Amino acid sequence: MEYKDYYAALGVKRGAAQDEIKRAYRKLARKYHPDVSKEADAEARFKDVAEAYAALGDPEKRAAYDAIGTRQAAGAEFRPPPGWNSGFEFSGRDAGEGGIGGGDFDASEFFEALFGRQAAGARGPRSHGQAAGGDHHARVQIDLKDAYQGARRTITLRMPEVDGQGQVALRERALEVNIPRGIRDGQHLRLAGQGGAGHGGGPAGDLYLEIEIVPPANFRVDGRDVFVDLPLAPWEAALGATVTMPTPDASVQLAVPAGSTAGRKLRLKGKGIPGAAPGDLYAVLQIALPPADGDAARQAYRSFAASFGGFDPRREREG
Repeated sequence: MEYKDYYAALGVKRGAAQDEIKRAYRKLARKYHPDVSKEADAEARFKDVAEAYAALGDPEKRAAYDAIGTRQAAGAEFRPPPGWNSGFEFSGRDAGEGGIGGGDFDASEFFEALFGRQAAGARGPRSHGQAAGGDHHARVQIDLKDAYQGARRTITLRMPEVDGQGQVALRERALEVNIPRGIRDGQHLRLAGQGGAGHGGGPAGDLYLEIEIVPPANFRVDGRDVFVDLPLAPWEAALGATVTMPTPDASVQLAVPAGSTAGRKLRLKGKGIPGAAPGDLYAVLQIALPPADGDAARQAYRSFAASFGGFDPRREREG
């Protein structure tokens, strides 16, 4: 994922006041607006400026962005720590400016990863009379096992709040959430009445939780399909074997055909994430070599090499 330095995009320092950020945005938006700019890269620069202001013009999003705690160069490969983007709750209000900075725009992967897929176009209520509260959104992580079986979990959300002096602080709240069986990565859960407070006696808004499935080591998720790396001894792959394979539900006995090679996928139909059309579970075969860590082991490898003296794996690959 490419890191976005939003402060650099607006040409301001990290400690800049909100008014300074707004002025920088207005200046650059006028400079690079595609309808008036003569710059060759005006459209791309305008999108970068709009995204930067969507992140920094809203104190809530700015607090989440600053919490990353990194100062990498823009465009550098970003390797986020586990859970870096989980648990931030946003009110969904925009940064103003006629929808350019906080309204709908073509958000980058980095922006969506931090703020969620709904954030680019989210807007809060504008009425000053009786009105429903704004919807909130947050991204939360669940285990792959919870997607298979369903669960009831306590989640903690961090909500950036702006005080009377314009300072941002993070307030935490805990919620009991029912994770339905068969939920997919990227799906949203709606918690009615858990969003922003209503205005003038209006009802509260809703909270939308964007689900991120965190699989265990050696597991991968693609839609409802699940892939697991399955190590085999060389003789199990060559001669065939029945081995124990872990799954998110329970271990199963898997028949490995003789002559299997590394990278082969063995499909267990319908054993992926449950649903009206359940996914499949794929065992991706990996060949694990015993260590040559003693005289007997080294002699065994010499005997093995002598038995297959004509085998050249590089020539076999070329063939």
